[in-house]
Parts: sequence; structure tokens; C-alpha cells
Amino acid sequence: MRIWRIVLLPVLVPVLSTSMAPAQAEVAPKRVLVELRKQGGFAGLNDRVIVFGNGCARLSRRTGPTVDKCLTAKEERRLRGHLRHLKIGRSQRAPQGADFITFTLAYDKRRASVYDLPSTWQPVVRHLDQIMEKYWAPD
Repeated sequence: MRIWRIVLLPVLVPVLSTSMAPAQAEVAPKRVLVELRKQGGFAGLNDRVIVFGNGCARLSRRTGPTVDKCLTAKEERRLRGHLRHLKIGRSQRAPQGADFITFTLAYDKRRASVYDLPSTWQPVVRHLDQIMEKYWAPD
């Protein structure tokens, strides 16, 4: 009885291990909660803040590294509170001139670009700017 176990076991283990596919961790795509871009001006701004649904953010500027940080619970609650009152609306036409900053905000499957911040945008943009200043630091 023991002999068949000794003979059969070394044969079965490799067969069973090759037939079972290794479990691969599936990475769920990150859902974007809100995205802010500030571009233009004589300084050549190109700032971008993306906050994902899990509370983490990706911060980048024209120069320097891209930084990934997670917001504190208080920062995330505050941001979500501001977002409840946000009205995206329509994009504004580009004004005549050269030294204008374009603010592009994407939230809830809507996106618009403006040059003068509407009142509902101001708290969101201000808070995202604070997040950028706090967490983005060049090496």
C-alpha cells in the first residue's frame, strides 16, 4: 500500500501544479474622483492634480517629479464636501491676450475649461491648490 504512494506522489504533484493556473492579483482601474489642470500664463504653468476615488492623489507640475500621495481623512471629507456643491457648466471662450491661466476641471463625467473661476469652483480649486502645495515637493 505504501509503495504506490511513494511512486504515484512524485508523478501527481507536478501534474496537479501545472494544471492549476496561478492566481493573479487583478488590479482594478483607479476611478478618478476629480481632476484639476492649471495651464498657461507667462510662467508656463502646467499643474495637474488628480484625486482618485480611494483618496489618493497624483500631483505633477511642468518641472519636477510626479508625486503620488494619499490624502488625510479630513482632507478627503473636505474635498468631497466642496464637490457636492460644484457645478461644472460650460467651457468659456479664450479671452484675447496672452497672460491667461486656463483652469480645467473634470468631475462626475463632465469637463470644462474656464479663465475666470465660477463661485462653485473656487473652494474646490483652492483646496486642490493647498493639496498641491502640501504634498508636491521637488527632490
